[in-house]
Amino acid sequence: MKKIVVKFGGSNLRQPQDIDRVINVVQTYNRPLVLVVSAFYGITNALIACVQSAKEGAGTKAALADSRDYTQTLRALKKEILEANIKDVEHRARTEKALGVRLDQLERYLTGIHCIGDVPTFVNDAILSYGERLSSLLLTEVLLSRGIKAREALPEDIGLITDGIFGNSACDFAASTSSVAKALSGDETIVVPGFYGVDRDGKTTLFGRGGSDYSAASIARCIGAESLDVWKDVDGFLSADPGSVKAPRSTAQLNYLEAAELSYFGAKILHPRTVEPLFDQDIPIRILNITKPERGLLPYTIINAERTVTRDVVKSVSATEDVAILKLHGPGVGFKPGILAQVTNTLDQHDINIKSVLTAQTAINILLARDHLEAAYAAVAEHHLAGVVEVSKDDQVAIVAVVGDGVLLASDVGSAIASRALSAALAGGVRVNLAAAGASEVAAYMLVHQDDKKLALQLVHAEFFGG
Repeated sequence: MKKIVVKFGGSNLRQPQDIDRVINVVQTYNRPLVLVVSAFYGITNALIACVQSAKEGAGTKAALADSRDYTQTLRALKKEILEANIKDVEHRARTEKALGVRLDQLERYLTGIHCIGDVPTFVNDAILSYGERLSSLLLTEVLLSRGIKAREALPEDIGLITDGIFGNSACDFAASTSSVAKALSGDETIVVPGFYGVDRDGKTTLFGRGGSDYSAASIARCIGAESLDVWKDVDGFLSADPGSVKAPRSTAQLNYLEAAELSYFGAKILHPRTVEPLFDQDIPIRILNITKPERGLLPYTIINAERTVTRDVVKSVSATEDVAILKLHGPGVGFKPGILAQVTNTLDQHDINIKSVLTAQTAINILLARDHLEAAYAAVAEHHLAGVVEVSKDDQVAIVAVVGDGVLLASDVGSAIASRALSAALAGGVRVNLAAAGASEVAAYMLVHQDDKKLALQLVHAEFFGG
């Protein structure tokens, strides 16, 4: 029987009592599973801050004390979770000792920063993986304490091999599939920490922020899983963010492309790369709500390869502020050959990813993640490209996108989707900087002034879904 890969994120792990919900879900399946877990909510952000603080204060007694204080805080937190979830005193003591070993490892890494005054990339990735390493060990022991046959399996032990890029790696499926499938076979539930794999030399490499979803999808591919079940605390994908619009509709089915675009354009249900390993594997992703136990294993949204053009075409409207524009100005930049190649090569050398490019005769507009803007501006400005008379930047923007199979290709209604979205936004007074359609067959988007993001989302949602 194929196994199901089940992913529990940090939103499922906020309080000690949340472990009970996870255990109840595992028991509901009543079969061996592969569980992929994130760090407890807020732990990764705290580790990032701890690394930065250690780097800035390297060599000072105060900074070293702060690092040790944080590991002590983690010890206290894990002890509280153990006391709430494992009743047997001896079992609890054994687990606390095992957690202590990992926390000692973390403390040694942090102390090392103080010794060398720097944070090598492989050290940074190793440190940030400890939130997941602690979660997987703790959850395994709680499962065992409840009579569930379980074992922990670390990525380095199962051969989850990456391409070796620190901070934002990808799974090397040719190197991983056989070993992962063999290691995760058997009739017990296996708990794997998400967020990281190892390179061919055994060094920890992260799959990027939010990368536990990608971990789970990669493992699902390696073992040929029946499905990837992602447990959230919301009702799957909706027609828009419920914090921005009233009564959004539930979206029961998406294809892989639609889910990828929605995640890319700001929907926080899945990491944008989650569908990447599964796209050609016909392994469905099922989104379930851990706060609705009465639904059992009935998903709110199923993501698969099925291409369905609905009557209204648009399935969801999404928005994000994680975008900025780098502009190259010049009377012939859109005509002069080689400029764009030089820019992309320069940004690539600085590990800066380009979201999209929109060109005109006198300007090239490059869309980037907001936290990459300053580095990109500095890199391009000092490059002195021929034909570029000015480089400017704009981080006061947001993207609003409409997503649905047929946005570009469906006849009649479909052909007007992008213009309807743009017209609705403009009619409501939204300041639109740019609009684009054609880059994706299932999405069209516009860049609006950051302050108009919520208004634009509401107007476009109303255009297609009423209200």
